[in-house]
Amino acid sequence: MTATEMASNNALSDVPYRIIWRSRALRQGAHRSTHAGSGGVFRDLASLLEYRDPRRIDLRQTMRDPFGALHVRRFEERSQIGVTMLLDVSGSMGFSGAARKMAIAADLAQVFSASARRAGDTFALFSADETIREELCVAPQRSRAGEPQMVDAIRTYVPLRRGASGLVDAARRVGRKRNLVIVVSDFLLPEKQIEAVFEELSTHDVVPIRISDSRENAELPSWGLLELSDLETGRRRLVAMRPSLRAEWQRRIEARRSFFRSLAARYGREPFEITDHIAWDRLGAHLAAGA
Repeated sequence: MTATEMASNNALSDVPYRIIWRSRALRQGAHRSTHAGSGGVFRDLASLLEYRDPRRIDLRQTMRDPFGALHVRRFEERSQIGVTMLLDVSGSMGFSGAARKMAIAADLAQVFSASARRAGDTFALFSADETIREELCVAPQRSRAGEPQMVDAIRTYVPLRRGASGLVDAARRVGRKRNLVIVVSDFLLPEKQIEAVFEELSTHDVVPIRISDSRENAELPSWGLLELSDLETGRRRLVAMRPSLRAEWQRRIEARRSFFRSLAARYGREPFEITDHIAWDRLGAHLAAGA
């Protein structure tokens, strides 16, 4: 581990996250719930016939009722949710420039796992390139057991020269019960695959986190010969750069970014962008916004 990675590890802390929907889970937690109970925030009034808890009779409302019906106070219970991280480990995530993408992904997994555990939520991890990488998957859990091994496995993993088509299958593993799903990727996969992943997660609260490296997007020269490498396949080719080709590439890059942002907003929340390092304060504010 480099000095930069060690410094990053030492700075890790919980990140707050907020949901604007109500959890249906029966297990108590920290989030707003669809269930009424005897504790929490005041929710509404109901007749004793609807909610049979005479300990919560509201005398003032009962005395106001011209029909003499007994009214009880109902309170909003707090429930847990499931937090799932969907991780892209395709070839392009192996890029190492100003930072290592997989090291950033490991930091995110460590923080989300710890934050979910302390909030009383479950945390799960599903990783994929062309197939689901079982060695980088963790079933939903509340325990810290295995967390250090999970983080270390991600940090040391060297992505193979493969695409990310398996992310759709990994998304199916999240299930249908609504989760907060953190999708961590550089989103360099084909647009149809990105859309398929979001479509599979359409019943969930999706937070896309895009990891990029400043050296990946270095300014292209107007003229010259460039040797380009496809990180997904390992193929190389020589390109004669000229102003018209450079302008076309920049246009396609901007069009792709615009497509990704609009797609993310349609299926979930606005994407959070990470370039070279994680701005934890900004990430916390983004997650706390809840939408």
